[in-house]
Amino acid sequence: MRVVDLSGEHEALYFVCLEDWSDEMREAGDHKARWYARMRDKGLRVKLAVDDGGRVGGMIQYLPIEHAPAVGFGLYFILCVWVHGHEQGRGDFRGQGMGTALLEAAETDARELGADGMAAWGLAIPVWMRASWFRRHGYRVADRRGLSTLVWKPFRRDAVAPRWPPRTSKVPEPARGKVVVTACLSGWCPAQNLAFERARKAAEPLGDRAELAVVDTSDRAEMLAWGRDYALFVDRREVPTGPPPSREKLARLIGRRAARLGA
Repeated sequence: MRVVDLSGEHEALYFVCLEDWSDEMREAGDHKARWYARMRDKGLRVKLAVDDGGRVGGMIQYLPIEHAPAVGFGLYFILCVWVHGHEQGRGDFRGQGMGTALLEAAETDARELGADGMAAWGLAIPVWMRASWFRRHGYRVADRRGLSTLVWKPFRRDAVAPRWPPRTSKVPEPARGKVVVTACLSGWCPAQNLAFERARKAAEPLGDRAELAVVDTSDRAEMLAWGRDYALFVDRREVPTGPPPSREKLARLIGRRAARLGA
């Protein structure tokens, strides 16, 4: 196994998080490709794990925390570490040490770039991006918000711990006589993009009775104004998006709201 930098040869595979077999990834649109085009000149780094047969089985993406959904200085922030774990497509690469190899390569790279440390987010439940996995690799808890834990590994004694952006009470503004579907969307995660695309398509049959609003949270000021990089609202109600709700569920929710407006 070896870890390599992302090249043009594998960009299309990276944009679908190695799941080129997945209909859902195609449904998620081209948001990640467009986010990548914006962020690669702002310090975004991507590495891939390749097995002895030349198959890409894992990836890690990280960038300066000043462009990430956290608050800090002098750190690099890991948006995700992902090892393909499905039998479909390229197969299951778990249990081969790819995740650890990717993390170590990213840390080495960040040190060479002069970073004060590395930060990441992790979940408190035993699914993807587990906080406990990072803690086993020497990361400390810096902040918590719900099920999401902000962890970090300082490289220098004077490194400053990161924190989550302050929570805000900001919610979308209503529009008279319309259902407003609002997405705070950065574009880096296809799961987030999928929820947005399903909501957009669910609202389309309503025509001018629905309004779609997109907040680009890859813009630092917008992310801080909303206190997060992703959220989905129907009018002022936030819709849970983990996992992404089906288009049918969103259509029912939006349709009920439209019916109340017309009552």
